[in-house]
Amino acid sequence: MNNSEWLERLAGELWRRGLDGAAIGQAAAEAQSHLLESGQPAVSVFGLPETFAAQLAGGHTRGGGLAAHVPAPPPRPAAPDRLTARRVGKRYGRRWVMRGVDLTVRAGQAAAVVGANGTGKSTFLRMCAGLEACDEGQITVDGSIGFCPQYGGTLDFLHPLEHFVLVGAGRDLRRGAARRAGLELAARLEWNAGEPVQARHLSGGTRQKLNLALAGIGEPDVLLLDEPYQGFDHGSYLDFWQQVWRWRDEGKAVVVVTHLLEQLDRVDTVLDLTEETS
Repeated sequence: MNNSEWLERLAGELWRRGLDGAAIGQAAAEAQSHLLESGQPAVSVFGLPETFAAQLAGGHTRGGGLAAHVPAPPPRPAAPDRLTARRVGKRYGRRWVMRGVDLTVRAGQAAAVVGANGTGKSTFLRMCAGLEACDEGQITVDGSIGFCPQYGGTLDFLHPLEHFVLVGAGRDLRRGAARRAGLELAARLEWNAGEPVQARHLSGGTRQKLNLALAGIGEPDVLLLDEPYQGFDHGSYLDFWQQVWRWRDEGKAVVVVTHLLEQLDRVDTVLDLTEETS
């Protein structure tokens, strides 16, 4: 049960116990605030939603106030740095694509990399993934990496399940575990990946869903996503961001290359390469 499901069940239990909408909203807001501060699963902090609802309802009836029943969150340990870029530069021939780029992404954070065309967004992500070398500075990654390219990344004549097995083998997963992991990730993007269709027959948007599922197999510590929503409809695009937040809530570091500047409220930190290369 994730925190969102726990809060929904709490609200339902409070409604069943006769609390009005204002009291339920207050309780849910206080609980959510404490969960954000603690960074812990709701069940670990509050217990089962049914039990906690009974405590809240009793306190409300006696006039003791809901807040009195919300436990103080334990101190949240400092999250480790998962990806660190220091004074990074890249050039092709005599032309510098970027210089002096700094970025730190901690466990449990999502970062966006933005910038005008030609500022090196995809190049920066490939350097973070170890697929290209930087010419200046240093990039350090603490943990395993899942990478979703903007283009390519799939094998034309393999079915999705075969992709899952192939990538899973590199993560030391058995065939069954790799298939289950891939199917679960695909289902979160509203895609049934169990159909025996070769990748070359998938639409562009579905190929990107396959790439995203492949990036998440094996529970990597750092996810590097290069405009992974290419070809998505509106519903799939929202599903994508829900998955980003889910990874973040699980303590992973997520870096998303995006050109959609209006979505920057969805992340914790932003690297604008236009400023770094101007």
